[in-house]
Amino acid sequence: MRTVAFGSGARSRMIRALVITALLLSGGTAAVPAAAHAEPPPLPSDDPFYTYDQPLTTTDPGTVLRSRPAPFAFPNLSTPITSTQVLYRTTTQQNTPTAAVTTVLRPLVPGPTRLLSYHMAYDALGSQCNPSYTLTGRTDSPGAVMEQAVIAGYLTAGYTVVVPDYEGLHLEWTVGRQSGYATLDGIRAAEQILGLPASTPIAMSGYSGGSVATEWAAEIAPHYAPELTLVGAAAGGLPVHLAHNLPYVSGSADWAGVIPAMVVAFRRAYNLDTAAFLSERGAQLTDAVETMCLGQFAKRYPGLTDAEMVRAPYHSLLDVPAAAAAVNDNIMGTAGTPAVPLLLAVGQSDPIGDSVMVARDIEALAHRYCGSGVPVTYARYQHHDHIAAFARFQAEAAQFLTDRFAGTPPTTNCASVGPGNSLAPVPIPAG
Repeated sequence: MRTVAFGSGARSRMIRALVITALLLSGGTAAVPAAAHAEPPPLPSDDPFYTYDQPLTTTDPGTVLRSRPAPFAFPNLSTPITSTQVLYRTTTQQNTPTAAVTTVLRPLVPGPTRLLSYHMAYDALGSQCNPSYTLTGRTDSPGAVMEQAVIAGYLTAGYTVVVPDYEGLHLEWTVGRQSGYATLDGIRAAEQILGLPASTPIAMSGYSGGSVATEWAAEIAPHYAPELTLVGAAAGGLPVHLAHNLPYVSGSADWAGVIPAMVVAFRRAYNLDTAAFLSERGAQLTDAVETMCLGQFAKRYPGLTDAEMVRAPYHSLLDVPAAAAAVNDNIMGTAGTPAVPLLLAVGQSDPIGDSVMVARDIEALAHRYCGSGVPVTYARYQHHDHIAAFARFQAEAAQFLTDRFAGTPPTTNCASVGPGNSLAPVPIPAG
């Protein structure tokens, strides 16, 4: 069996120590994985558990379709945590029924149920990146292992944690409403599996790609899942308006690879005819990244520009009517108003933002919700880029969620939140 190591260096040792300490504090034991002759599980793309061929039109969103036990493990480290994978009915961006998978994790020390829907930033185009797969210990991504350490911390604190594959079975990354639907339906499915009443308190948290699921779920919950007892949502590093992120990462040394990846995701979600507008290089790059994870594609093409992706007469992906319309369909704050307190956070490492997320966009979203009466805490982490801000956000989110479950009256800094950028849709070009 191929085993995947934590990696080398102080960060890897710290992560391993964190995980073991968390499990020991919660009454569990840490052990070496199963014997070397054990076969690794198939990739989700090859696993029949992830497919469902029966009609779903008369099946309620959130209905459990099947479930199975699964390990909650780290590379070279198994755990005693009880984990269940659940296939459930949810909804696509086009409001048609589909299926998705979530992982339900139970704390070792029982207590009053506090349900946390935690959204990993798996930012993926290939199924090997799915949380339901990497949570079983099959990952070589330091980012995924760090997020598992955060999840282990919540389990130690007595939370029941739900981790959805919110991009869906076809890995439609950055697609907003669909991610929100999958999140809320994953919570519904978890409540069925656990036999929990509708009064069970629920919170949501996610950073970067995980903020897509968190923020959109908070937006649509009042009309899509009004029966859920949500108490708060924490989202950090949010891509509020992708038309503003696009020029920010264009030409970047560290993030330009997200441009062809976003094209792949939108081609899947909106059936874009990419052959009609991609340049020869653009077509090559989208083909190259279509089964990769963020850690593989983000830095793969340093200096790549938006203009290089398209051919004449286009100069940008935003010149393509269908692409511009897809971007507009994913502007945060356009699907509803959250009914719960929010933590919205972002780093600030340069005048625009954290190197990939635009700080004034997140400020604008906070300002919009403040104007609608939502209790919002807006946090900007000065001198922190997108990676560095992760730890700051997780610390603030943990306290925010603790307060929400405790019933502490929410605080807000709305009085000091400026208007930020315009979040108006981009004009749709003729054609």
